[in-house]
Amino acid sequence: MSDVKAIKDLVLKYKALKKEIGKVIIGQHQAVDFTLLSILCGGHSLLIGVPGLAKTLLVNSVSEALGLKFNRIQFTPDLMPSDILGSEILDENRHFKFIKGPIFSNIILADEINRTPPKTQAALLEAMQERSVTVSGNHYKLDLPFFVLATQNPIEQEGTYPLPEAQLDRFMFSIYLEYPTFNEEVAVVKNTTSNKSETIQPLFTSDEIVEAQKLIRKIPVADNVIEYAVGLVGKTRPKSNEATDLVKSYLDWGAGPRASQNLILAAKAHAAVNGKFSPDIEDVKAVAIPILSHRIVKNYKAEAEGITIADIIESLL
Repeated sequence: MSDVKAIKDLVLKYKALKKEIGKVIIGQHQAVDFTLLSILCGGHSLLIGVPGLAKTLLVNSVSEALGLKFNRIQFTPDLMPSDILGSEILDENRHFKFIKGPIFSNIILADEINRTPPKTQAALLEAMQERSVTVSGNHYKLDLPFFVLATQNPIEQEGTYPLPEAQLDRFMFSIYLEYPTFNEEVAVVKNTTSNKSETIQPLFTSDEIVEAQKLIRKIPVADNVIEYAVGLVGKTRPKSNEATDLVKSYLDWGAGPRASQNLILAAKAHAAVNGKFSPDIEDVKAVAIPILSHRIVKNYKAEAEGITIADIIESLL
């Protein structure tokens, strides 16, 4: 099948996928879009929002619509790395036997990831980067496709451990879920307080998702688009010559090279699902905020003056 036809088919399947998820998830169109884009790119996403905005339901609905195996891990202060990765036990023949943990799945929902200590958070790092885990010196490959979709609650700071920068950088997108509009909330209440229940039909197989990821990577990108993306990331670094006065005044740290890579990958996916055969600068701009916002660190001056990360990125766009 030609790549042109494959992209046209992807556009149709993507629309059907969004319609299927829309049976259960009302509103949150941007969050659904970015979650699906991260999956098409083979990236991980961090979903941030106050309780009750259907973060868990969104991940569950996406995994059902994609026909993937799904495991939920509830992150708590007493969670140990072995609770995620698995552990070795002695069997009846006195041989060590590896019992796989919940990480051995296609989609992992890391629920309230910032409630667990750094040692346990770090257990995800190898899985997220290498798609494999090492336990007691033995190396185990994870099934593909593999995604971590983590949720984080932005308001309760007690009993939470902020994610280290290295871990945050492994997430392709940070996706903020907003409160629903009045009409959306009315629809949510109607749907969830009656006997009516929607079932989601799986539209993909795991092999089809892997093929879609390969297709995204094959999409050509013009040099000026890559230069725009790299230049945009460079402008977020306060010590660089390209940094604006706003960046120099309000940022401690800018984004690293992984941000540039992710901008181009996400722009390719954004172009593909919109029926374009090559991304342009508009595609880069469309994905810039969720890709850059968790890779940039504000200083105290920005906090004091109420300047948000989104404001700073908007000014660069």
